[in-house]
Amino acid sequence: MQITIFLQAALNGDRIHPAAPRNPAAIAEAARTVVDAGAQSVHVHAFDDAGRETLDGAACAKVLRAIRALCPETPISLTTSAAIVGDAVERFSIVEAWEEMPDLVTANQGELGIVEFCELLLFRGVGIEAGLLSIADARTFVLSGLADRCRRVLIEPLEADSDTAVQHAAVMEDIVVSAGITLQQVHHGYGIACWAVNRRALDRGHGIRTGLEDVTLLPDGKEARDDADLVAAAAYLIRAHVRPSLL
Repeated sequence: MQITIFLQAALNGDRIHPAAPRNPAAIAEAARTVVDAGAQSVHVHAFDDAGRETLDGAACAKVLRAIRALCPETPISLTTSAAIVGDAVERFSIVEAWEEMPDLVTANQGELGIVEFCELLLFRGVGIEAGLLSIADARTFVLSGLADRCRRVLIEPLEADSDTAVQHAAVMEDIVVSAGITLQQVHHGYGIACWAVNRRALDRGHGIRTGLEDVTLLPDGKEARDDADLVAAAAYLIRAHVRPSLL
């Protein structure tokens, strides 16, 4: 029997790290290395010529084309974070003008105007990864009516303390499951707490995410060289969790 645990790599974001890719060629090369290391999907942020995160359609399209040239079968998840464009109307207008579409977007459920924003993307054939950054986000998502049209739900506690992050991940999961939502779940945290959240998720059979957007340290506390280093560590954790269930 073969068991596959979903593993996504978050390649960059606003993380400061020497290996965090910023331009389309570097992002595509990082995508290729993490796919080789075991990632089944990549999550990316595009950057403008000044090195700022952007949702601009032309900049996003360059990233999408570069990744697809090297990883043609890998689903690409693009950020739509309000941290990049805070005004909901402006963000809607920018994304409405996109000509080249990602396979997926992450849509943080606590953001203003998120239901209408998701409706736009769904109409254009883009899959939704519903991001839950807090317990309040989980409750908002349950009430939104979006669940049956989303691809998966991301459990993403922001707390730096590992124990607190794990506790909040458990509460968010319970809110989602208790509402009868059976979407695939992918769990991760931020900083060193990422690995504790990952381990709890694997214990419960859920997918996980890692990469330089989320964490720069390996499970043993050493600095990761790059995204592939983190994905290789996550793939090792997956193998270690899956193997006992096969005995």
